[in-house]
Amino acid sequence: MSRSSPAITPAGQGERPANGAWRLVRRLLRERAVVVGLLIVACVVGAALAAPLAAAWLGHGPTQQFRDTALSDMGLPVGPSRAFPFGADDNGRDVLVRTLYGARLSLLIALPATTLAMMFGTAIGLAAGFLGGATDRILSQAIDVALSFPFVVTSLSLLAFARGADGESVVDPAFLVVIVIALFSWTAFARLARGLTLALRQQPFVEAAAMSGAGRLRVVWREILPNIAPAVIVYWAVQLPTNIIAEATLSFLGVGVQAPSPSLGNMIADAQRSSMYQVQPWFLLGPGITLFLIVVGFNSLGSGLREVLDPNRS
Repeated sequence: MSRSSPAITPAGQGERPANGAWRLVRRLLRERAVVVGLLIVACVVGAALAAPLAAAWLGHGPTQQFRDTALSDMGLPVGPSRAFPFGADDNGRDVLVRTLYGARLSLLIALPATTLAMMFGTAIGLAAGFLGGATDRILSQAIDVALSFPFVVTSLSLLAFARGADGESVVDPAFLVVIVIALFSWTAFARLARGLTLALRQQPFVEAAAMSGAGRLRVVWREILPNIAPAVIVYWAVQLPTNIIAEATLSFLGVGVQAPSPSLGNMIADAQRSSMYQVQPWFLLGPGITLFLIVVGFNSLGSGLREVLDPNRS
């Protein structure tokens, strides 16, 4: 890989940066997976951002209960109607409004968690790959140790430690979930960055920069990081849906976002626990389909970005 790799600088030699950026955008828009992924992600994100508007239009808050109108005389949740487009849950809450707020919360957790993991893991991988020697051995061992911890068991333990004597969390549960997911995601970025850095540090342009008197930090910042950035960005898009599933898993197990605040995970758990989805299928289908669309959208986007940006696929 060289500094003129098409994955990094798609514009021709001597081409203006603005022209190169526009050419990259056109390459991305010609990739079907990118377009499909962007459309799905845009729809889901737009719907999540519109959650307050939907709540105001329907007159239903995400935690409000409407037992008189949303439950039948037998106490069963009503199905889809004009007042409740996705029906209601077993507590008389609007499933559509809760689904939109749940998608919003899942994205607000997964996005910063994945970004934190990317920043920290990339920094560790760059240090290990560029410095080598004892530093590489110590950091690589730390990565292996971190990878040895099982996600679910360790997450349950960490989140349990954050609870007070009354059983209530002493820290915002959403913030805790962000930290826990980031702690289990950085290792993949670190391994990726380390491997790419090891391959790049012996390249002529890196050696030339070092011989010209540039310091280590400058060489890493100016020569190596721009060349590994496309692969790291691609992996960010690939890792994001995995982290959304991780948040849903923790909420499903009851240790993530706590009721009555809606998240996709605890909504699916509520539907499964009460079995009311057999009477009102949208109780389960609403959050389930939304979670599926988020994962498919970001997976498609990541696949398309890999096709365009990955230097090994040109």
